[in-house]
Amino acid sequence: MYESSYPNKRFKHTIEFLKTHISNKEPILDLGVENPFTKIMIQEGYVVSNTLGEDLDVDTTIITSSNADVVTAFEIFEHLLSPFTVLQNIKAQKIVASVPLKLWFASAYRSKTDMRDRHYHEFEDWQFDWLLEKAGWKIKARQKWTNPTKKIGIRPIFRWFTPRYYIVYAERV
Repeated sequence: MYESSYPNKRFKHTIEFLKTHISNKEPILDLGVENPFTKIMIQEGYVVSNTLGEDLDVDTTIITSSNADVVTAFEIFEHLLSPFTVLQNIKAQKIVASVPLKLWFASAYRSKTDMRDRHYHEFEDWQFDWLLEKAGWKIKARQKWTNPTKKIGIRPIFRWFTPRYYIVYAERV
C-alpha cells in the first residue's frame, strides 16, 4: 500500500502514528488538496475529506464549517503565513500534524517558480509545540524521524542522524 514510489519512510511513520492515536471511525478533515497520502489513509479505512486548495491564510471557511472529529495537517503549516489563525479556527477536538524541522545545515525551502510552494516557516520542535499550545491545543504524543538520502556529500551525511520530520497528536484544551 505505501510500499510504492512514494516517500516510504515518511508515509510509513505518518500512517503508523495516525493509527496509534486516531480510530478509523473518526472522520478526518485533511488540510491540503487530495494527495498520495490521502489515498493511503483511505486504504487504511479512514473517512477523509480534503480542503480544496483555497488560501487558508485568507479563507478558513472550510475549516470552521467542517464537522470532522479530527484534523490532519501533514507538511502544510510551513506554507502558511499565519498557521496560528488556522489552528485557532479548527473546531475538531483532535489534530495530528507534522512539519519539516529547521535544519541547521540547510536553508529553508523556497520555490522560485511556484508561489504556493514556499516555506514561510521551518520550525524547531519547541516552536511548533508553543504554536499549538498558544492556539489552544495540548500535545499528547510526539515523534521525530530522519530523512536520509542516497546522495554523496556532507549534508546527506547529516541527514542520516538529524531529524527532519516532527509529528504531534494534540487535543483541544
